[in-house]
Amino acid sequence: MMHLLTPFNLGSLSLKNRVVLAPLTRARTGADRVPTPLMATYYRQRANAGLIISEATVVSEIGIGWRNSPGLYSDAQMEGWKPITEAVHEEGSAIFAQLWHCGRASHSDFHPQAGLPVAPSAIAINGEGVYTPQGKKPYEVPRVLTQAEITATVADYRQAALRAKVAGFDGVEIHAANGYLIDQFLQAKTNHRQDEYGGSLENRFRFLREIIEAILTIFPSQQIGVRLSPNGIFNDMGSPDYREAFTYYAQQLDSYKLAYLHVMDGLAFGFHELGTPMTLAEFRGVFSGPLMGNCGYTQATAEAAIAEGLADLIAFGRPYISNPDLVQRFTHGWPLAENADPSVWNGSGEDFALGYTDFPPYQA
Repeated sequence: MMHLLTPFNLGSLSLKNRVVLAPLTRARTGADRVPTPLMATYYRQRANAGLIISEATVVSEIGIGWRNSPGLYSDAQMEGWKPITEAVHEEGSAIFAQLWHCGRASHSDFHPQAGLPVAPSAIAINGEGVYTPQGKKPYEVPRVLTQAEITATVADYRQAALRAKVAGFDGVEIHAANGYLIDQFLQAKTNHRQDEYGGSLENRFRFLREIIEAILTIFPSQQIGVRLSPNGIFNDMGSPDYREAFTYYAQQLDSYKLAYLHVMDGLAFGFHELGTPMTLAEFRGVFSGPLMGNCGYTQATAEAAIAEGLADLIAFGRPYISNPDLVQRFTHGWPLAENADPSVWNGSGEDFALGYTDFPPYQA
């Protein structure tokens, strides 16, 4: 019988279990966004997961929207990732790089030379503000991407995928969720374009399609995953046609025979309440490849989703912060450690190890 701790074949990769380390932005690089040796320690500690998805990794300077998050837009960043992928592989796990562009969820403070953040349409986030290198500031109205800039951004994703391959990643996950740039194109709330990238579902999907097809020149389809968040409100998202739209997108993604579809089906980040939440069962009906659930799962709910055939893999985020040995705890029925103070999750202090690599394994 399939369960959370049984192996799973993900394309040509043989995963030792179905537990996935979800992408968690932990903000431990310097201003150059080059991954550090401390990050290699962090990922090695959590390589009990069958698959690791790296923290969101920006594909270009103008894609930056988070302090001290890593990149894959320079050779120095690529070299910084190599010890991390090596550490994960030494522990018998696989690792995908999550490719990220924040779009309007950014601020000109992150890229003063490039100016305003970019988006499909000039619609600012309605929210409390963004933490920039100069402190918390209101969201800006983004600049609308031209078609030529869209083409250039697609090329940025391809180049980042190439660097990921050279750095030793087993594949890439395209972050098309949580109100970042690709999600901004997918959703009617944020995409008011009247050209070939807006309006119809086919047009709104075009940007993601072009990114996938560009990355297919670097990685085969079974080494490419895509992440969607049909239910979420993070970064001021939620569109009235969400169910029709995300059903269509999943159908289109199915034709590529991807490594997996990563669905933020849980509601721990909030729900837009524009109908009923979309479920893994709905996606299972239109996507024939591996499905990954995420957001608020416990061991029990993860086991149930896999036993019922709704998911093949389950990603765990916050439990992995303070439980680097999460799989061992699941295996032996050991209790989970309490999560650390969220104020230390994102490396805001001088000691980057605090709340990052200093969690001990369970002592029986």
